[in-house]
Amino acid sequence: MSTREKIVVVTGANRGIGFEICRQLAQKKNILVVLTSRDKAKGQEACRQLQRQEFSVNFAELDVASAAGIQTFRQYIEKEYGRCDVLINNAGVFVDRGIAGKEDFFGVLNSKVEDIRQTMETNVYGPLLLCQALVPLMKKNNYGRIVNMSSGMGQFAEMGGGYPAYRISKVSLNALTRIFHAELEGTNILINSMCPGWVKTDMGGPSAQRSVEEGADTAVWLATLPDNGPSGKFFRDRKEIPW
Repeated sequence: MSTREKIVVVTGANRGIGFEICRQLAQKKNILVVLTSRDKAKGQEACRQLQRQEFSVNFAELDVASAAGIQTFRQYIEKEYGRCDVLINNAGVFVDRGIAGKEDFFGVLNSKVEDIRQTMETNVYGPLLLCQALVPLMKKNNYGRIVNMSSGMGQFAEMGGGYPAYRISKVSLNALTRIFHAELEGTNILINSMCPGWVKTDMGGPSAQRSVEEGADTAVWLATLPDNGPSGKFFRDRKEIPW
């Protein structure tokens, strides 16, 4: 590893948008991508796919819902690379249950607390703990970029009904973005949320109208912002959108 290389961590990256983010970033000069996945076999295979294209990608196992696993991962990053420059919190779950007889709607009156709890563990607590673990490494070099994969479903400006666990988790992730931004002000660590849109992935389903390439583009842009770039904002298609 060259000391000029930026170390980029992408969570939940064995498929979908995460994998595409890795692919796009790994094509850039002086970037080494650490592709992470909780499923070791799938993550290693995804990494091999990119390495066969001679992209600069390494694999690391990481379950963002495990606090102990995040601490182990932090130790690995510090020992193996000595730094972390970019964190893309892409890993997420969508576990809202359907209502009997009406499987196309997931309502708050019928939501299960365990579904909300499980969703928060991955979509909110994981990014929180990863930021707590890796921001100190960013501070050492006075450089950091953090991208939180949010959603329009967590946007107050367009908030609707249905899918409460997912909506609550994305609202909370946006709040984390604002809190970390306020506390990191004055440093060269920029943190932003983004909405990829409705993308054709296992989560988005076949009816989605956007490609993974389109979904990943804003994340790659935010991950490579210049030092005077925006922070504490919410973006879709590289344009700021209301919270």
